[in-house]
Amino acid sequence: MAYWSSGSGANTQQLIRGDRGMVAMSDDNIMMKQIIATHTPDGREVDVKPLFFLVQDILNRATFQADIPEGVQAQMEIEDKSQQAGLFAMIDAISYTIDRISCEIAYKALGGSDAHATTVSLFSLLATYSWDAKLVLTLAAFALNYGEFWLLAQIYPANQLAKSMAILKQLPSLMENTGPLKTRFDALNNLIKAMMDVTKCVIEFKELPSAYIHQDVAAFSTAMTHIPIAVYWTIRSIVACATQITMLTSMGHDYAVSTTESWELSTLAHKLKTIYEHLRKQLATCYQYIEEKKSLEAYQMLLHLFETLHVDNMKILRALIYAKDDLLPLVDGASKKRVSIDVLRRKNVLLLISGVDFSHEELSILEQIYSESRQQAGRLESQFEVVWIPIVDRSIEWNEAMQKQFEILQASMSWYTVYHPTLIEKAVIKFIKEVWHFKNRPILVVLDPQGRVVCPNAIHMMWIWGSNAFPFTSMREEALWKEEAWRLELLVDGIDPMVLNWIREGKYIFLYGGDDLEWIRKFTNAARTVATAARIPLEMVYVGKSTKREQVRRIMASIQIEKLSQAWPDLTMVWFFWTRLESMLFSKIQLGRADDHDPMMQEIKKLLSYDRDGGWAVLSKGSQVVVNGHGTTIVPALLEYDIWKENVPVKGFDVSFKEHHQKLHGIAHPCCRFEFSSHFGRTPQSMTCPECLRVMEKFTTFCCCHDDHVPGIGSSSLY
Repeated sequence: MAYWSSGSGANTQQLIRGDRGMVAMSDDNIMMKQIIATHTPDGREVDVKPLFFLVQDILNRATFQADIPEGVQAQMEIEDKSQQAGLFAMIDAISYTIDRISCEIAYKALGGSDAHATTVSLFSLLATYSWDAKLVLTLAAFALNYGEFWLLAQIYPANQLAKSMAILKQLPSLMENTGPLKTRFDALNNLIKAMMDVTKCVIEFKELPSAYIHQDVAAFSTAMTHIPIAVYWTIRSIVACATQITMLTSMGHDYAVSTTESWELSTLAHKLKTIYEHLRKQLATCYQYIEEKKSLEAYQMLLHLFETLHVDNMKILRALIYAKDDLLPLVDGASKKRVSIDVLRRKNVLLLISGVDFSHEELSILEQIYSESRQQAGRLESQFEVVWIPIVDRSIEWNEAMQKQFEILQASMSWYTVYHPTLIEKAVIKFIKEVWHFKNRPILVVLDPQGRVVCPNAIHMMWIWGSNAFPFTSMREEALWKEEAWRLELLVDGIDPMVLNWIREGKYIFLYGGDDLEWIRKFTNAARTVATAARIPLEMVYVGKSTKREQVRRIMASIQIEKLSQAWPDLTMVWFFWTRLESMLFSKIQLGRADDHDPMMQEIKKLLSYDRDGGWAVLSKGSQVVVNGHGTTIVPALLEYDIWKENVPVKGFDVSFKEHHQKLHGIAHPCCRFEFSSHFGRTPQSMTCPECLRVMEKFTTFCCCHDDHVPGIGSSSLY
């Protein structure tokens, strides 16, 4: 490939000639050996970044435009006086070298040297400097001349001194020939941009932290091999640009008009863009490697922090939420103002961890519980705080829709929230997922005033007992279960005051659910007929199903229209009923007590299993639960009232019904089935069936979420 370069001679034909030196040095390997042979660094370190910013500012402002605009295109401010002093001291130390480079380029251009020879001479002059310093010093020398050229071009019409100097440099006549100049300077601008891009890359490689990356990393090693090539071609491009300016100011109008080809500049720009793209890929890989190393280091630090005793919770909270001091990381839900993490010092802190897809039901119930706890100011208000930790997939680009969703959710919370999801580092997300078993469902990790985890997930306690579970420790969870009994209040506490009134009045109460409207009609009609015949006060309420939300809504409407029974008017009540039931099971699982011989727990597991398979009903007399039965046994027991009605006057309705139901249950009771979504954190490895008391079999299923059948969201089923 032939390159064209500007030179001097007796006539214009000598100025536009083939770059014979370049043809001779077309073999990159031979050329680079020659360049590397000149590289003898003496260990001196030059902080090139401030100088590069200065050069960048000059080159951004020094661009060709037919009409020079008022104002500036870019601005670089060095406001800190210590930075100014450091920059001035550095420039004082290297100004001689910059002047020598500038003179060398100008002299070689006027003397007719080809671009490669000039470039080699510059490498010899800069032999003792590092690769990045060679590049920035040469760029500074170019910026000095290029900036002076355009400074005169921009101000000479309004300044007499500049006007006189401009005449000496033949600028007025050049500015009158904007046609040829535009093509030339468009090519120059493109090449300068490519030079700046490559230089930024080289500087970024120099600044990579040696503690996290080294020559054994393939991307870094590859880049170090290519950086001398990148530096060569960038300096070679600087020489080409500088030669253009030198020849314009030395030969003026004739050169501007006659030299219309900008092929060399365009070719160099293309080569530098290719080099830049390659370096950028390697740099991206290096950044990813460093981020992974830092993330692993931060993760290990978190593990160590939680194994260490602390005088308060500040180290723990700063490591989890935001370790720096340059901004306020929390938003106060009450005032909506940003606050320091110090507001949580020495308090019990409940970390509410979730995605930004928090359901309306979860949020409204949690808000209600939180408000109730705030009203108990004397006992609770100053003792615990809730902080929302939003977890998002960092591999997905954050967009405006996600930001809006986050802001709406954040504004609806009355407790403390993290200002933005990006404040939660990847290492923290890894820790939360792997150590605290967060998946997609919200969890509530409880830290005591010293930052120790006293409950890995108190969300179950919160759903079951609300603020009465304070201080939300695992010990408190154990104690609360010891106080509980299998009674109707456990199932409906805090959900429906109407049911609580029925309990106080000692009525018979049927809680029932399912998604089969025909079964519901048969069940309610049979129950009402039996209640009338037995002359007992009976109330019934439909509590829906844990799934099939829209179907439940339609069934509730039919129940109300047909006046089959009472039905909860709000789907949030239905959601909370089933969430509390699930929470009871998960609370026991978390405590390692899911398979204890606890009659209450066995009944809860039955009810959850019945919900997966048809209709069911729970009969109570006041608070006391009489029967917890599947639809396949409850309805037959009611329809066979004539068989057991004679026992009612002697044993009572409740005992008579229970005895007959147990006979039917003994003949055809279905074994239980449970499904645990992968969205849940901790799931049991094994469970016993509450019906037959045998160990259940476990199956794991997956859905194929992608065309390539990569396993996606899964569930474990116990049969």
